[in-house]
Amino acid sequence: MVRHTSFGVYARFWSTLAGVWIGGCLLLLGLTSSVAADPPAKPDQSPVAEDEGKEAEEADRYIRITKQNDRPAALQTSILRYVPTDKSRWANSGLTIDLIGAVHVGEKSYYDSLNREFARYDAMLFELVAPEGTVIPKGGGERRGGNPISALQGGLKSMLALEFQLEQIDYTKPNFVHADMTPDEMAASMKKRGESVLTMLFKMLSSGFGKAGQPNDVEIFMALFAKDRSVRLKRVMAKQVVDMETLNAALAGPDGSSTLIGERNRKALEVMSREIDQNGKRRIAIFYGAGHLPDFDRRLLKEFQLKRVDNVRWLTAWDLTK
Repeated sequence: MVRHTSFGVYARFWSTLAGVWIGGCLLLLGLTSSVAADPPAKPDQSPVAEDEGKEAEEADRYIRITKQNDRPAALQTSILRYVPTDKSRWANSGLTIDLIGAVHVGEKSYYDSLNREFARYDAMLFELVAPEGTVIPKGGGERRGGNPISALQGGLKSMLALEFQLEQIDYTKPNFVHADMTPDEMAASMKKRGESVLTMLFKMLSSGFGKAGQPNDVEIFMALFAKDRSVRLKRVMAKQVVDMETLNAALAGPDGSSTLIGERNRKALEVMSREIDQNGKRRIAIFYGAGHLPDFDRRLLKEFQLKRVDNVRWLTAWDLTK
């Protein structure tokens, strides 16, 4: 009897750990919505590095782990540029659209670098599932108590010794434009598709995400109790968040899309079209979680007849060295 009870306790522990771990990965990649506040690189290195002129492999186009002496050195997110082809309705308009990938907790230098990047654009389209007109105050404002996503965000920030995006990005700049669903729109879309956070987690657990080539339970457990916990957890979790191919396949519905990725991206691109056609904006950036970028890439190429500019720029989000 004791043996069965012990097994049940361990099973519940590891299933809870798996759920929290996958939830954390989803949050880092921007696939669960950031929670707004209550309404009303190495120091001697540049955090931006140019790609060597050779287009990144598909798996490494949006987020990657760099190595130094065969050891993990940095988790980096990309900035990809798109321009119209002759077939695009915006041909010869001088339009540039940059996809800027994000992880929602990162080094302070990462967000400092992003804030400098954002000043270059006429329109900075950002993600946040929130009512239209929501204002994110500088510093993120006062955090809500009792919200599970907010609690997970705070826990990740503490465990990984990193900073939280909403506290570091200055969303008060006049070129920032909300480009995401409202809570009512998201709830209606998920209901129509038969989706929920719980079903999403079950799909993730059954998909093989976090299995082949990914950290195992022992690695996670040892990292949690190591003296250098934050560095070891960052290394373990970095392996997880770069596995976007399995991640996106697991979340896709029968039509190959989902509310969390496809429908939110569709809304963002509607806002992009409005900013170009109605407001005359020509230098545009879409700042979304890195997990959204593969779908954005496909839509920009196919639906808007844009093409990718060869050079990819990289920002260091996490320092994975001691």
